[in-house]
Amino acid sequence: MTEFSQLGLSPTTLQAVADTGYTTATPIQAQAIPVALAGQDVLGIAQTGTGKTAAFTLPMIEKLQSGFAKARMPRSLVICPTRELADQVSAAFERYAKGTKLSWALLIGGVSFADQERKLDRGVDVLIATPGRLLDHFERGKLLMTGVQIMVVDEADRMLDMGFIPDIERIFKLTPAKKQTLFFSATMPPEITRLTQQFLKDPVRIEASRPATTGENITQHLVRIPISTPKAKRMALRALVERADVKNGIVFCNRKTDVDIVAKSLKVHGLDAAPIHGDLEQSLRMKTLASFRSGELKLLVASDVAARGLDIPDVSHVFNYDVPHHADDYVHRIGRTGRAGKTGDTYMIITPADARSLDKVLKLTGSTPKEETLDLDWSLAEGDEPRRDARGRGGDRSRGRERGGESRGGERGKGRGRERSPRPEREVQGAPAETPADTPVAVTAEPEAPRPRRERQPRRERPAPEAAAPQEREDRPARAEHPQRDQRPERPVRGVQQQPERDEGDNRVVGFGSDLPAFMTPPGSRRS
Repeated sequence: MTEFSQLGLSPTTLQAVADTGYTTATPIQAQAIPVALAGQDVLGIAQTGTGKTAAFTLPMIEKLQSGFAKARMPRSLVICPTRELADQVSAAFERYAKGTKLSWALLIGGVSFADQERKLDRGVDVLIATPGRLLDHFERGKLLMTGVQIMVVDEADRMLDMGFIPDIERIFKLTPAKKQTLFFSATMPPEITRLTQQFLKDPVRIEASRPATTGENITQHLVRIPISTPKAKRMALRALVERADVKNGIVFCNRKTDVDIVAKSLKVHGLDAAPIHGDLEQSLRMKTLASFRSGELKLLVASDVAARGLDIPDVSHVFNYDVPHHADDYVHRIGRTGRAGKTGDTYMIITPADARSLDKVLKLTGSTPKEETLDLDWSLAEGDEPRRDARGRGGDRSRGRERGGESRGGERGKGRGRERSPRPEREVQGAPAETPADTPVAVTAEPEAPRPRRERQPRRERPAPEAAAPQEREDRPARAEHPQRDQRPERPVRGVQQQPERDEGDNRVVGFGSDLPAFMTPPGSRRS
């Protein structure tokens, strides 16, 4: 066992660590802290719950005590995949750096830009951020990363799962080439290996435990149920929670919608539970986590957004409501319990549809969980409650028919809630013509006469372009054929009180006497 006093930390930092109640370093801390203090790059491979946060937080505090921060130019950078993990790292800095004058800022989504920009304008020594919000501030011109001396990437494999690797590559290129990098990951898939080879310089590889292995102080259980319906799984979950001595526990689901449903089911049956997933507002997520950490909340129903990196002390149980899609997620889920040398129990509900996913988990971990049975009346769970339709209502879809309307499966063309007259029968050729006089068949068989206002006039053919001009001149006197056009008042001539009349016989204009204006005199009758 290695004491913190043997790792080369200053008395101020050692006192801050002692105030948190820790005196003995974990394997990853004992190996990573001296290497980081020496200024070398670190490639740390360790599962969650091994103390990785203190492994990079403590040496950063030691190295940043000399120097000062400039406005909008942080001296160190910590990149985290989720808001919860970033907030946890910020809380660790607050505990360990309380005896120093170092400043830090938290850049995560769900918080106003204005508050974060004010902290950046004052200058911070440590900047803790998620990739998206960090790049948002950079693109707004509120942040420069040219002064970064130490860069930390935490939960790199989780970054890969969430699609943040392109953002991480861009952030690496925005920071100085001469910097110290501390890179931590629970697993090393090929994409992460490529990233470390590209941006780390001769890193010291520290492997505290075999990748994708579970802690020895965690007891794993498998609970097989004969039915795959969600109702049966919720019955099994409630039975496990009530049977086990649960101080506080986390229930993991694969989908966000199931998180809300399971949390509501537990609350309806008298169990203290609350949901947490990525679609909830940041303030509600932080409030829920604070209640769970303080012990006010007994059960936390979560998606995998809470599976990585959350340092929640004294979690006694972890329940896998769903078998995870990725086998690595199982390791991170059950890593929420059995932390800091304490023991924990985990349960995973297995249905007949989970055989393939279970094989992947057992093959990756190499463990053999204990199998448990539940004595429940599974006939009560054979039929699940009806699914909700597009309008959010459950129950029978024929409810619209009871109101007088047709549902989606009705005939096309029928209105909703409107009474339609019966469709008239068509007259069939060859049928007898003896039909009662009061039947509408004769009316419907013959087409109705078109309405006069919709009757179209035959289209007139336009003359050829070259013959249009002379034909138009010849047709001008024939305007009397269009009485509507003749009713339009013609524009009066300036200075003339009486409208001239044109005599079509001799083509002379009459009505002005001898006072005929010159511009109205026909060209053939002008006097010289």
